[in-house]
Amino acid sequence: MQSINEIKEILKNTDVTALSEFIKHYNTDERSGVKKLVLKAEKEIEAYNKEVARTENLKFFENKYSDYNYICGIDEVGRGPLAGPVVAGAVILPKDCDILYINDSKKLTASKREELFQIIMEKAVSAKTALVSPQYIDKVNILQATYEAMRKAIATLNVQPDILLNDAVNIPLVNIKQVPIIKGDAKSISIGAASIIAKVTRDAMMVEYDKIYPEYDFASNKGYGSAKHIEALKKYGPCPIHRRSFIHNFI
Repeated sequence: MQSINEIKEILKNTDVTALSEFIKHYNTDERSGVKKLVLKAEKEIEAYNKEVARTENLKFFENKYSDYNYICGIDEVGRGPLAGPVVAGAVILPKDCDILYINDSKKLTASKREELFQIIMEKAVSAKTALVSPQYIDKVNILQATYEAMRKAIATLNVQPDILLNDAVNIPLVNIKQVPIIKGDAKSISIGAASIIAKVTRDAMMVEYDKIYPEYDFASNKGYGSAKHIEALKKYGPCPIHRRSFIHNFI
């Protein structure tokens, strides 16, 4: 007879799609430890089915505009920080997209975002990010800089989108049909994917900037106005990646 630890290890290594077979195999085992493992497997199936249903709901807009061949989600990260670029993401997912756990990037852990980043980049028809520098933000203002980052991301896609699903905005100077969706990163799987790749890209950049300008704690605050960041600004003044138009209250 298998030990409970052996069965526990089997459960650990069983894909969620095969858990029903695990349950069927061990359901008659009367040991309390095995019963707990079977219950755990049942809960994992329930959570998986719930996530599948949530993901299908996230495809509402993609299904609504399914007559278009290439549906592109657009989102940005970094409008609010005192330092660093604004980064836009543009993602065209396949029509039969089966990626689970996509959501507004702010609702995901850093490790989950990084895991999903790899999956999105692998499975997307095309997925690109583009950035606009702090200097450009100061020159034209953050809204116009955000539009520019979005236009750049769209322009670098491997295929031309037929329709854009945007997080809340209409992008000027883009001759593609656009659908602005309020809180779109939590309502559209394409926009959610765009928010994830944009955030992972920008966060990684800010970690690298932290090595160059360690006094501002960029690895932790990602350029946002944390207490430590503002304290460093007052003590050391701005560094080359600070947005001068954002920091006049602190220097």
